[in-house]
Amino acid sequence: MELHSNLFPSTGLPEEDWCHLHHHWTFRGKQHPSEEEEEEEEAEPGPAAAAAAAEQRREQRLRQFRELQMKRYEACRLNSQEMLEENKRLKLPPNWEAKKARMEWKLQVQEKKKECAARGEDYEWVKLLEISAEDAERWERKKRKKNPDLGFSDYAAAQLCQYQRLTRHLKPDLEQYEKLKEQYGEALYPTPDSLLHGTHVPSKEGVDRMVADLEKQMEKRKKYSRRRPYNDDAIIDYINERNSKFNQKAVRFYGKHTAEIKQNLERGTAV
Repeated sequence: MELHSNLFPSTGLPEEDWCHLHHHWTFRGKQHPSEEEEEEEEAEPGPAAAAAAAEQRREQRLRQFRELQMKRYEACRLNSQEMLEENKRLKLPPNWEAKKARMEWKLQVQEKKKECAARGEDYEWVKLLEISAEDAERWERKKRKKNPDLGFSDYAAAQLCQYQRLTRHLKPDLEQYEKLKEQYGEALYPTPDSLLHGTHVPSKEGVDRMVADLEKQMEKRKKYSRRRPYNDDAIIDYINERNSKFNQKAVRFYGKHTAEIKQNLERGTAV
């Protein structure tokens, strides 16, 4: 069999005819693409579009990463600042906030006093004008609830406390006051030169009221008994209860002067 070199292999057609036929079908496919090919071309973007989309996604991720980094740096800065502030607060005394508020209040009071003095006004009067009725009533209730009796300080304070306690429930007799005012006139209000001894004669009702009050005090005093603590480890330097009371009184008044002498006698080193 003779072989022809101008035939295209696997078809048996001449090479010119095959090229013409291939060019025709290729040109026809380019001129008139099918709908499926158009959808595929639309669905599958080109390499440039894919690269642009990938670059856009990369920029977006980088932007998000930078935002997270900025938030992290900001959180670290705030934590460090709060830690420093907490260390400062821990180094301060426990009542620093109250002291600071009181110092600020004192500075405000001083400034207000200066302003009032510059205007020629009384600061106490201006302060009372700024206080509302509700605040004044609340402070008054707080004062009434507070117990001013802090214990024994001296005999004068104890006497004043007892006098206030006895006269707290007494009500003034205005009718008797008017009668005495008419009877004595200006002499009812004594002066340093007035002589009051023997000039006032109390009424029978007043005397009876005083006697009843004294009897009431005596009854109350009889019922009162303060339990004093007993120390088992105390040194026994008395022979009976009366001698113990005497020794306690002696120590109270002369203990600080005779402490060294007592110690020398107990050790046996007294001269």
